Amino acid sequence: MPSSPLRKISAVLIFCLGLYLAGRFLLPVFMPFLLAGLLALAAEPLVCVLQNRLRLRRGIASDIGVVIALILAALIVLTLCALLLRQLSRISGALPDLEDTALSGMQSLEGFLLDMAASTPDAVSPILVSGVQGFFSDSTKFLDRIVSWVLGVASGILTRIPDSALGFGTWILASFMISAKLPDIRTWLRSRIPQSWTERYLPAIRKLRANLGGWLTAQLKLTGLTFLVLTAGFLLLRIHNAPLWAALICLVDALPVLGTGTVLIPWSIVCFLQGETVRALGILG
Repeated sequence: MPSSPLRKISAVLIFCLGLYLAGRFLLPVFMPFLLAGLLALAAEPLVCVLQNRLRLRRGIASDIGVVIALILAALIVLTLCALLLRQLSRISGALPDLEDTALSGMQSLEGFLLDMAASTPDAVSPILVSGVQGFFSDSTKFLDRIVSWVLGVASGILTRIPDSALGFGTWILASFMISAKLPDIRTWLRSRIPQSWTERYLPAIRKLRANLGGWLTAQLKLTGLTFLVLTAGFLLLRIHNAPLWAALICLVDALPVLGTGTVLIPWSIVCFLQGETVRALGILG
């Protein structure tokens, strides 16, 4: 007998509630072990090579493979952090000028829109003028909220550094243990999963993994191409800190609904109102 719609809705709600509770309370506890599993899987190809080619024991091969994978990951992260800090140190001295430029651009845009609103018929002119003034007032408050949010995120990161250090130690130790016992863990999982589940869900999981991998690869390629195009364009337009601005715009582009035009179109309009026609056309192009 098919289940009623109410039962289906209840099952979906219970599943969503369980997923939320698991992400809210269990995920922070198990996150070091999940990361350890990912690191062990990343080191597994090297571990297999060390076992098969050099005839090393599983424990020694796991230790060497995890250490090398961890060193490579640390080098990548440190390189990215060094590049980011270098760009941020350059831009930190220009923050007052950037603030003045942003305020000047907003004032120019507000004046331009107010002039257009004032030239409309008397019946709609006060409404348009009030709308423009309210919009820019809300925009200023919105910028203040963004600054407050960024400062709050930074302070939250600093207060969590001690807990992160403890989780990092747990992650490293768990990586060695999981890598050493990875074949046994796989065998144990296969023996506990029913054969009917394996035949029914394993092909779908493999297909989903392939599709997600293809989608992620395509997104990374598009983001990389966008970054290169933006960086080259900003360098041609003699915009300072071109890689940093390109990376920030790519970050906005990666968000749902938003795109590069969310930043580039207002930027070009402000440059046009400030008399920088060549730069405005270049950014818009």
